[in-house]
Amino acid sequence: MLHFKWIRPTAALVCAAFALPCLAQAPQALFYMTETPDSVRDFLAHASQVDLLVPTWYSVDESGLVSGEPDPLVMATAKAAHVPVEPILSNHADNPAIFHALLGNPEGQRQMIAAMLREAGAYGYKGFQFDFENVAWTDRDALSALVARAGAALHAAGFQLSIAVVPAAPGYPGATEFSSWNYAYWQGAYDLGSLAKSTDLICLMTYDENTAYTPPGPVAGWVWVEKNLAYALQSVPKAKLSLGIPLYGRHWFAGAPRPNPATAALPWHPGGSQNDLPNSTADYINGEDALLLAKTWGATIQWDPVDRSSWFWFYRDNVREWVFFTTERSFAARYDLVKQRGLEGFCSWVLGSEDQSVWKALPTHP
Repeated sequence: MLHFKWIRPTAALVCAAFALPCLAQAPQALFYMTETPDSVRDFLAHASQVDLLVPTWYSVDESGLVSGEPDPLVMATAKAAHVPVEPILSNHADNPAIFHALLGNPEGQRQMIAAMLREAGAYGYKGFQFDFENVAWTDRDALSALVARAGAALHAAGFQLSIAVVPAAPGYPGATEFSSWNYAYWQGAYDLGSLAKSTDLICLMTYDENTAYTPPGPVAGWVWVEKNLAYALQSVPKAKLSLGIPLYGRHWFAGAPRPNPATAALPWHPGGSQNDLPNSTADYINGEDALLLAKTWGATIQWDPVDRSSWFWFYRDNVREWVFFTTERSFAARYDLVKQRGLEGFCSWVLGSEDQSVWKALPTHP
């Protein structure tokens, strides 16, 4: 298999080569890409504005078996545009027992790392990014040990390792049941100080502040983002921190009531609003679909000056629905925050889900 690597000639390299005075380099623009056609097409259309592509190509199971492969068209496009590729290696987040088993399996970890080295060498990847989510807080030290082991192996071979982490400010759970659950299974497993020592980049996933588990609200409200950024900077150097900027939105609406298991087994199921369970839901919505939805229902897109977020509401069937999504204005505000704080860059989930106007906020590379 042909082994190749490439780098984009950055402004800093050009300035150094020709001894020219230069302004500060723009933050690194890291974009995630899934295997959906919309996401792939989006990369093909905007490769000149992407500094690092992180596609969701690989996963690992409890035995250390790594599954996945690159998209040849994406790889050819990235090579032509001098865009480094650093694929995700993810766990099976829908079944946390699988990753827990891997953390206790040294031989499985060895197999995983060997596969990462094989794939990076075969396809010329810059390295890999770990995306391990829904990990119990009790596995915190084991996760740090795995990342340290993988980082040492990849660095010795000339590759890089990054990791995506769930925002965890203030570093412990609050009083609500939701806060305890969120910390125990989503936030508490990441020892930022330890992970920063073992990796080249920490991608702080400052999105999904509000989801189907919460009332309607911003996907990444300004107050919440700043709080989590400040917390991360206590342990992670600015030069190793990438701020998450969502490209997608969320649409809250009322779903059909769900049967109550406590009453469904009765010979006579009473049903009705007093016995069925509520089903308020929030689906992903991409930016272009959000704009179309607003136009369809005559909604006015509004700006929240506190959370610096775009949103709107409308009535359908006499029930109010809410949409919070990323626009050029909200994206630019967070991009400016990255520059103001001197961070390494930003990481955006996910190509194919954005309002296309967000690209106006980013420079185009030669």
